[in-house]
Amino acid sequence: MHVLVLPKWYPGRNDPQLGDFVRKQMLATSAVLNGRNDRLSVVFAVPIPGLEQLGIQELKTGDGAWELHCYYRPSSSRLLPVRKLVNLWRYWKAARNGIRRVIRERGNPDLVHVHILVRPALLAWWFQQWHGTPFILSEQSSEYLDGTWDGKSAWFKAINYFLFRRAAAITAVSTHLGDGMRQRGLCSTFDVVPNTVPGTDRPLPPAGPSTSFMMVADLVDRIKNVSGVLRALRTGREAGLDLRLDVIGDGPDMSALRSTAMDLGLNGNVRWLGRISNAEVLDHMAGTGTVIVNSNVETFSVVTGEALAMGKPVIATRCGGPQGFITPENGVLVDPGDDRALAAAMIARAKEEHPYEAAAIRHTVNERFSPAAVGASFVDIYQRVLGHG
Repeated sequence: MHVLVLPKWYPGRNDPQLGDFVRKQMLATSAVLNGRNDRLSVVFAVPIPGLEQLGIQELKTGDGAWELHCYYRPSSSRLLPVRKLVNLWRYWKAARNGIRRVIRERGNPDLVHVHILVRPALLAWWFQQWHGTPFILSEQSSEYLDGTWDGKSAWFKAINYFLFRRAAAITAVSTHLGDGMRQRGLCSTFDVVPNTVPGTDRPLPPAGPSTSFMMVADLVDRIKNVSGVLRALRTGREAGLDLRLDVIGDGPDMSALRSTAMDLGLNGNVRWLGRISNAEVLDHMAGTGTVIVNSNVETFSVVTGEALAMGKPVIATRCGGPQGFITPENGVLVDPGDDRALAAAMIARAKEEHPYEAAAIRHTVNERFSPAAVGASFVDIYQRVLGHG
């Protein structure tokens, strides 16, 4: 079996964190396939502003993967229609050249695995028309849950319907996301294949200070609601507790959020650690007491899984993904946007009103979210589509 992977999001020269969860899924799947003497090849086409020449390719073969990054220079036209058409053509050309290289060096694929619409799925459909190769479609985007997809044009939605209905199988990273796609008529059935949860192979760290909290998020406040955590932190401190917060991540709202922290009098109580590697995230997480996920919407929430894998309790919102993780033995759920409930949960945690046991917390994620389990799930779907299982 040879599987060609076409992701829309993937870590690369443009952004080392973009779609890291997709890459982890594919590394897990590649490990299972390699053990069967099968192959998985990734072709990731991505624009790089200021690229010195067209058609640059970078092959990466570490971690047991075969990943071909195909870079192209995006259009600088001020006319939006021209810019979109030029970028589509350059994407198409870069990705097609990458696929040709895969065929030369790795052989024809038996199946194409698309991650995230729309361009990679259009490419997979084109490949299906020319070579008869089926494709499966995996979605991780929150746009099916937060109203973004609903506001798209009729033309965009028509393309989505067209591509979904031609996929041999559809997967969602959570039941919540799959139900959102089904409610919009994009699919009638789907398989749930979660993201992998790193950290379970690390030694369990000791419990951190009960007054120490952490967030790991892209700093887009309308989605992650970091400002709500800052307000809850102030409430806890007004209750006489020395609550402290580490924020890992960066994004367009960094400056505004730092100003909010200053306005709330939290200058010495919040550390802004910026964007760091996943290994460093886990290192910092080892020293905290509780991890907070205060999002308005999450399709999965890798951060929740990482925290539980490190034996850390989680305070999370009922925003989609965390409900698949959180139980009374590993954390607390509150409603999105409820600053008062969030503050109460943080205060209760700081006072250690509910005891948590690190090994029991880790056990809640071990079986379902390990790389081996995730990789095996995708391989089972591949075999079903190809009639091998």
